[in-house]
Amino acid sequence: MGEYFMSQEPLSLEQNSNQASSSLDANQLVLLQQATSSYSSLQLAWASGYLAAKSEQGQVSQVNVATAVAPAKILTILYASQTGNAKGVASQVEQSASAAGIKVKLVNISDFKAKSLKNETHIIIVASTNGEGEPPDDAIEFHEFLLGKKAPKLPNLSYSVLALGDSSYEFFCQTGKDFDERLQALGAKQVLPRVDCDVDYDSDSESWTVKVVETLKEELTQADTALAPVIDLPVATVSQYSKQNPLEAEFLLSQKITGRDSAKDVRHIEIDLGESGLTYQTGDALGVYFENNAALVVELLATLNFTGDEDVSLKVNGEQQTFLLKDALKKQLEITQTAPAFIEFWAKASDDESLLAIAADKHTAREYASNHQIVDVVSTASAEISAQTFVDALRKMTPRLYSIASAQAEVEEEVHLTVGIVAYEYNDKQRFGGASHFLAEGIEEGQTVRVFVEHNDNFRLPQDNNAPVIMIGPGTGVAPFRAFMQQREADEASGDNWMFFGDQTFTQDFLYQVEWQNYLKSGLLTRMDVAFSRDQVEKIYVQNRLKEQAKDVFAWLERGAHIYICGDANRMAKDVHQTLLEIIAEQGQLSGEQAEQYLKDLRSNKRYQKDVY
Repeated sequence: MGEYFMSQEPLSLEQNSNQASSSLDANQLVLLQQATSSYSSLQLAWASGYLAAKSEQGQVSQVNVATAVAPAKILTILYASQTGNAKGVASQVEQSASAAGIKVKLVNISDFKAKSLKNETHIIIVASTNGEGEPPDDAIEFHEFLLGKKAPKLPNLSYSVLALGDSSYEFFCQTGKDFDERLQALGAKQVLPRVDCDVDYDSDSESWTVKVVETLKEELTQADTALAPVIDLPVATVSQYSKQNPLEAEFLLSQKITGRDSAKDVRHIEIDLGESGLTYQTGDALGVYFENNAALVVELLATLNFTGDEDVSLKVNGEQQTFLLKDALKKQLEITQTAPAFIEFWAKASDDESLLAIAADKHTAREYASNHQIVDVVSTASAEISAQTFVDALRKMTPRLYSIASAQAEVEEEVHLTVGIVAYEYNDKQRFGGASHFLAEGIEEGQTVRVFVEHNDNFRLPQDNNAPVIMIGPGTGVAPFRAFMQQREADEASGDNWMFFGDQTFTQDFLYQVEWQNYLKSGLLTRMDVAFSRDQVEKIYVQNRLKEQAKDVFAWLERGAHIYICGDANRMAKDVHQTLLEIIAEQGQLSGEQAEQYLKDLRSNKRYQKDVY
């Protein structure tokens, strides 16, 4: 797509001599306008390339094509994405570059042959960072190659890097930093300085995209005129739901699926996509926009001594808009999650010694931010600031992503989620998570909720329906595996399925228990091992069950099983990973280094996939 582009330059003299025979008559122009009126900008770019190629094969052979069109260099855009954000930004860069007349090649970094890097002239990398500074799954091999001894010198390469991350983590945007620093060390020329984007990355990524396309346009666009005149056609925008254009979907159900005496409140959520045409695959996530709790907004305003009727200005969808402060805090700004940057801001604004000490230590600031909401921070010390200064220090509200707990083959126009409600007390006051509380209490059945699908190509069922599958999903990590089972049943997959589930108690926390029992009864679920940590004196977790079944786990891997982990990234996923290394080393009689390589090979072959948070 986008290999050929019509130029908006005037026709050359040589082309003018053929204009009488090559221009469209009135009827032909009307037909062309009708045919292309519904095309998106990318589809128009593709069509222009198709027509240009046809013209080269036909009548335009009379024209000296070699002199009419100068060869153009190609801009390769690589994206390294774990959940889809980097891919979305890279696609926007592709569209902008294509619209500017640049020949573009958009490639998932996992599909890019790292050794061919020396043959590239212009590369853009959009890279997210996974967990504590790790590259996304699809970038592991490229990252190892680039930072290794086999990476070639790159004196002829021009590049720029856009890094996506979360400043709440210690190694903020580390993957993008690694790529940028290594490319410079190998002699590549930086087109634009690297930009590090936080969770509310839209504005920064858009600004960077404009700059990088403008910088490269002169060098990468064709120097001479194209082969055909440009016709000003009406273009209708193709409706496509996305993070920037979410679907207003009907909220159907919020049902508690933990017991009355459970320490947790977990909800099964159902949303109706209607006739929107919005589709998803098993392994995808659903992005959910929410509104902050009204009582929390009132408490925050009172703490700050604001009325809520103050006017504030915010950039929304690229445009500056004016809001009442109370409305901005409810619908536009992040107040249930705190970033270390806000702690530093409030420490300086209030000149509070305790906050200044916290802000001075990055680790302490991250810990403090993780368990204090905005109102908790501002209540520790007072500061005289304007409403505008306050909102400028807050992050923009970002949608929450939830692993989809259903397969469309089973539920059709619906989408299901499994949501753990975040709730705790701080200084005798109740605190709730923004989106989870909204889905549990802030919206009623029949009302609408804004949603979009975040595709996750790094968490997919095997293409071979005969392949065995091992699923490890304690707590709400069970969500995508419910979808996996629905899909395997719809596909009549013959491959074995083994589920490891864990939670606190059997009687109160066995999520979707009846469904799992039915899958066992039907034979679709081959095995199920459960670990309920508080049903006995000694706590037992899923990694303990894995260890108990070490021989069979390794046997499944040896016969081609795909293994999946979903859930808590900080503890569970790390413990399970370590247990898998021990199982592989012990059962395969391998060294620690060989076991590491075994798992790396599984990841490279898409047989070891994680959806962790």
